[in-house]
Amino acid sequence: MWIDTHCHLDAAEFAADRDPVREAAQRAGVTRCVIPSVHAAHWPQVAQLAQRHGDAYALGIHPLYVPQAQESDLLALDHALSERSGDPRLVAVGEIGLDFFVPELCTPPMRQRQWLFYRGQLGLAQKHGLPVILHVRRSADWLLKGLRQCPVVSGIAHAFNGSTQQAQAFVDRGFALGFGGTLTYERSLQLRRLACELPLSALVLETDAPDIPPQWLYQTAEQRALGATQGRNSPAELPRIAQVLADLRDLSLADLAVASCGNARRALPKLAGL
Repeated sequence: MWIDTHCHLDAAEFAADRDPVREAAQRAGVTRCVIPSVHAAHWPQVAQLAQRHGDAYALGIHPLYVPQAQESDLLALDHALSERSGDPRLVAVGEIGLDFFVPELCTPPMRQRQWLFYRGQLGLAQKHGLPVILHVRRSADWLLKGLRQCPVVSGIAHAFNGSTQQAQAFVDRGFALGFGGTLTYERSLQLRRLACELPLSALVLETDAPDIPPQWLYQTAEQRALGATQGRNSPAELPRIAQVLADLRDLSLADLAVASCGNARRALPKLAGL
């Protein structure tokens, strides 16, 4: 069995075939998906999807949605977390974090606004005793600063692509590191090295579907110019992504499945009860 620790099954790209996509993943051995939300309007939908498919979900405000978010959304999140505190499928606050890659998010006022929402949501995770699922994009050091100021029980640094030192700093705080489609590209040398050097206990698997397609779904700019469409990632791709990691670490696929699922349950403890 596999746990996809990061799958946006609520995304518009799945509107036409959401249930068949989840069923295909189930047939591939993905018995559990964690569905993080990106803004307040999606909170009811991710909870409903998790219930329908026997999955798990997280509530939060993604940094890419901070520009249109209202500060009152933090109060709404506090209320939603309280209201759903008895739901075993609510496993984290997320997807939250900081994005210092997208140009329009890198102006000083927008960095400050991102920090306000990130720090506020860390406080809510601490208040409600929940882990966090972090968006890490050229922002690892600032995310770690926030965690030092406002420690949380545990979490996952999603789509991690930082340094060995940054990885260890997250691990020291009880975090697992999410690896997915980027690992499948032969040119991802630093990430592959990191995936091999880190303790196996630090790694969890994810797809970020429909985003971050693995190498076999990727279309180059030239191919797209000729009319090809970018391959849509899906949770059914997780076992094949896992095979890449297993080969890199010279592990059996079965051993990696056991380890990665155990790591996911430690990072998001409520998964163990599902």
